[in-house]
Amino acid sequence: MARAGEEALIARYFAPLSGPGADNLRDDAASLTPTPGHDLVVTADAVVAGVHYFPDDPPGSVAIKALGVNLSDLAAKGATPRGFLLTLALPDDWTEAWLAAFADGLGAASREHGCPLLGGDTVRSGGRALIGVTAFGEVPTGTIVRRQAARAGDRLCVSGTIGDAALGLALRLAPDVGLDPAHDAALRDRYLHPRPRLALAPVLLAHARAAMDVSDGLVGDLTKMFSGTGLTARIEAARVPLSPAARAAITRDPARFATALTGGDDYEILCAVPPEALPGFFAEAERVGVPVTEIGVVEAGDKPPVVIDAAGETMVFGTGSFSHF
Repeated sequence: MARAGEEALIARYFAPLSGPGADNLRDDAASLTPTPGHDLVVTADAVVAGVHYFPDDPPGSVAIKALGVNLSDLAAKGATPRGFLLTLALPDDWTEAWLAAFADGLGAASREHGCPLLGGDTVRSGGRALIGVTAFGEVPTGTIVRRQAARAGDRLCVSGTIGDAALGLALRLAPDVGLDPAHDAALRDRYLHPRPRLALAPVLLAHARAAMDVSDGLVGDLTKMFSGTGLTARIEAARVPLSPAARAAITRDPARFATALTGGDDYEILCAVPPEALPGFFAEAERVGVPVTEIGVVEAGDKPPVVIDAAGETMVFGTGSFSHF
């Protein structure tokens, strides 16, 4: 059966997801006016089949990940989502069933986070599927929370729990039949479905000095936060928050703790908070329903950040983070 052309696909699957300024995806460009007194915040990330997701992952889950990783970047900047562009490069063997399920997942995520589709492009990749998203958000003028704005003495905090997605990926690659099925399912779900911490965005604006999302592993992203700044950091491994599922997996294989600290796809928020702002930060994070944990401190110095174990020794890792290259 012949497959629909680009215009028909857009009208059928993506026009229903479009927001104001997109003209129902009938034009080559959209308009987006920031709220008066606000700056636009723009971020772009792509996910590629066989690199960021498994080709047989549910299409709806792939869509949730593609949008979620970008919304996580907006959250870390303190931004409120306004809309996104989608570049969809499909392999030769794409099907309308896959596209319909993808659009369903994308629509659900878009509605949940208040981030409508503004436009984009649909093409044939000639190889693997690639889904690129450019997301737009806004912050009050001049208030964006930058990655490298911490000061010595600031306290380092993270949202949620660390390592679930990396352990979920590890279990996908090497199943552990002895792990409780509920814990196994929870970890795999964290790998499939990022949970962008958008509820924390206004709390970061009010209290954090610096922030970034943890996408390539806590240890590696911590290094990025302080690279070239004349600052370093010290975190305590025992204070890094772990979910019950992650603790169960690590109990079965203690080597998995290193995976939790260095693996990617957490999409939690790492932030630096002035010590005097900590009470307000914790209180407002609790009010919006996002757990946060203090894990370390920012210090003066040019050495890489360190992770201290329960014995007071510096932990050594084979790799600090996920890298594409």
